[in-house]
Amino acid sequence: MLDVVALGELLIDFTCISTNAEGYPIMEAHPGGAPANFLAALAKFGAKTALLAKVGKDAFGNRLADTMEHLGIDTSGLVVGEEAFTTLAFVTLDKTGNREFSFCRKPGADTCITKEELDFSLIQQAKVLHFGSLSLTHQPARSATCAGVSYAKKQGKLISYDPNLRKPLWQDLNTAKEQILWGLQQADVVKISDEEVEFLFGLSPEEGAKHIIEDIGVKLVFVTCGAKGCFFKNPVAQGWVEGLQGLPVVDTTGAGDIFGGSALWKLLQTQTQPHFLTETQLKEIARFATASAGLSTTKYGGIYSVPEYNEVLEEMKQWNI
Repeated sequence: MLDVVALGELLIDFTCISTNAEGYPIMEAHPGGAPANFLAALAKFGAKTALLAKVGKDAFGNRLADTMEHLGIDTSGLVVGEEAFTTLAFVTLDKTGNREFSFCRKPGADTCITKEELDFSLIQQAKVLHFGSLSLTHQPARSATCAGVSYAKKQGKLISYDPNLRKPLWQDLNTAKEQILWGLQQADVVKISDEEVEFLFGLSPEEGAKHIIEDIGVKLVFVTCGAKGCFFKNPVAQGWVEGLQGLPVVDTTGAGDIFGGSALWKLLQTQTQPHFLTETQLKEIARFATASAGLSTTKYGGIYSVPEYNEVLEEMKQWNI
């Protein structure tokens, strides 16, 4: 039995670690992709996970497959294709560690996965299916994602979703909004950023969470607000958790994904349906996820920046969050 299977992109993040004399970035390669980062957090804390994704038949694709196996993530649903190169993302950072993305994805292997290539047996074995919006940007990955989500819903699986908006990857922002809203309508548990709430609804985190719960029908939502913290809400409780302050941030890549994976891990530990969780339970989930995500920003990359469980507990104690 699997705890969580994620469907979506597995790619290489090239992160700027310095610049040369001419001002051009010196890049360092890191394994990434939002669903993979999400699973990395779950796997780090002991969950049984699997990934449904596609990489190219190239050196980066081979390396990514090895990384997933090293992390203990089931790769039997990882497809290797010859029609496109493994997707690459180039991440430049400002002085606070915030990112700007450029993508080599025209197409990238992740967009080429078809519904025929999905291993539906992995979804059948899992308690939760997680997905994001990057697999909705292009066909055939969009149809594959729709098929995977439809199958999971018919099987009564919990659906987890992170919009993870990357504007440069969409042909137009009207399509982006349409597809991201479709994803929200499928989900039980949502991790969404304040910027994404603003993009979709023009609302504050609190107002956006209320809309997502009451009008869209999601059972539990976490609205992350970067270093400021997180607002959480389900039909019976809501609240706010402050972010960690004063951390030596070097790279925020993957922090939102790590928040989501950490939150879902804690949620699964409660053995309680997300719409029945109390404020006390939700605050504990959000505290843990906030600390985990915060610590991840002190290292470069996504997958390998997930902190150890004891590190998270120690940070929670130190900051009394």
